[in-house]
Amino acid sequence: MQINLQHSRTATDNIMNLSEQILFIQEPYLYNRKIGGISTKNRIYTSHEDKSRAAIVINNRNIDAVLITQLSNTGSALLELEYNGHIFYAASMYFDITEEIEKGLEKIDQMLEFTKGNGLVIAVDSNARSAAWHDFKTNKGGKIMEEFIVSKNLYIMNEESDRTSFQNARVKSNIDLTIVNSQIVQALTIWEIYEEDSCSDHSIIKFCIGLHRKQDRQQHNYGIRYVINEQTLSR
Repeated sequence: MQINLQHSRTATDNIMNLSEQILFIQEPYLYNRKIGGISTKNRIYTSHEDKSRAAIVINNRNIDAVLITQLSNTGSALLELEYNGHIFYAASMYFDITEEIEKGLEKIDQMLEFTKGNGLVIAVDSNARSAAWHDFKTNKGGKIMEEFIVSKNLYIMNEESDRTSFQNARVKSNIDLTIVNSQIVQALTIWEIYEEDSCSDHSIIKFCIGLHRKQDRQQHNYGIRYVINEQTLSR
């Protein structure tokens, strides 16, 4: 599950009621220079906690997790996870809208190099808009990110929905992305924008990792639905 909490205690209390095993958070609620509102039964992984804009919360004692400190900062948290003998990596990221998107993409590139050969899931508030991930428009950041996704052979798992990942009084958009590499693409399924109120301007995004597998994902060409490539960008 992933969500930008917009530093809201109410949104944090709401998400805690859902008891997800892995929670990717952007802009967590901060209290006394620490992430607040998270139940003590959960483990919180973040860097520079007093200024954190990205964190991952684990609510399963059977999942071993290690924070990769050299690739984690205020806007990103990268974990090595081990569950039932399987190792993969998970990252929560926040791209500051006031900064060039290349800064965040450079961090992803470093993560790809570090995790080479292993599965990687990235949950990111990208502040980038693109029709390639079912937004109503494509902005400059979205175009740059499209080209990056193509060049790195990554997969955007966002699916078309009646709901958007972000909405306020002025705008609706799909800026919250779930990105995976080829090693884990078939294990991530049932991606959806949760219909219940999140108490944030960002919606809750839910997906499963390795628990379910849709039959049609084994048979369809990922290049049509899940991969951004030159052909899909030209449509």
